[in-house]
Amino acid sequence: MRHVFEGMSLGACALGLVVALGCTPHDFARRELLWPDGAPGAKGTAKADRPELFYYLPPPGKSNGAAAIVAPGGSYAHTGGLRPEAFPTARWLSEQGFVAVVLRYRVSGDGYHHRDFLADGQRAVQRVRSQAGELGVDAGKIGFVGFSAGGHLAGFVATACPKQGDPAASDPLAQVSCRPDFIVMVYPVITLDDRWAHQRSKRSMLGEEPATPALVQGLSLEQRVTADTPPAMLVHSRRDAKVVFHNSELYDEAARARGASSRLHLYDDGRHGVGLAQRPGMPQMATWPASMLAWLRELGVLPAK
Repeated sequence: MRHVFEGMSLGACALGLVVALGCTPHDFARRELLWPDGAPGAKGTAKADRPELFYYLPPPGKSNGAAAIVAPGGSYAHTGGLRPEAFPTARWLSEQGFVAVVLRYRVSGDGYHHRDFLADGQRAVQRVRSQAGELGVDAGKIGFVGFSAGGHLAGFVATACPKQGDPAASDPLAQVSCRPDFIVMVYPVITLDDRWAHQRSKRSMLGEEPATPALVQGLSLEQRVTADTPPAMLVHSRRDAKVVFHNSELYDEAARARGASSRLHLYDDGRHGVGLAQRPGMPQMATWPASMLAWLRELGVLPAK
């Protein structure tokens, strides 16, 4: 059961008001450690070493049978996008009938790098897919929505995971596929090519490893996408002053060239870090959530109206 927190109803956390009111993210149905027995490569047992999942469930009778993992931005250095991006989006998704699961992943500010980010993203998909029956969702309708560096994580997981899990794995969750069935990347970090890279995210991904051409290519999503990559929707403002919108163009161009499904939405208003983009002054970018629902209906993830 959801809770009212600090005298603030869930209605106050609705799509258009969440940023203005700064809702405290304590209205989730439940929270779980991503790695109950300890994350691989964990440097300790502090909160920063123990990534979490926060579950938002649809209202009774409104489930659409799909789930979405939501990852915040923060340059992979922190998860400052939890409040303005991930939690509001999860609330909104749940109102649309999704089971929405916010992922708080490990970050470079706590000594982690790209292998840890990927491990957390993969495990989140495996955890949610393994719980599909319990959550009342279709195990073949598990998506990943990410903002900025979280957008990179969505694409990173999507391009790293095969369609099937490893049936020979001793870990039961490793037997479950970590491949999302669709990804939504909002003003995403895509490339580590210095001509367009977001440098702080690049440093976070690399950690202390040298930026060899092979590693830079391996972490650049436009180099990773193949015909087997799940359908992607990309959202970006041409006015983005932090992650240049050509990042999204690079992915879209590469996906189309290799036969993967991709839908790119570029806007002449908006900016970076706006989440659902429901603040005044960005009427174009404010349409992206509705466009996502329409796109998912086209894919057959959601029923047609």
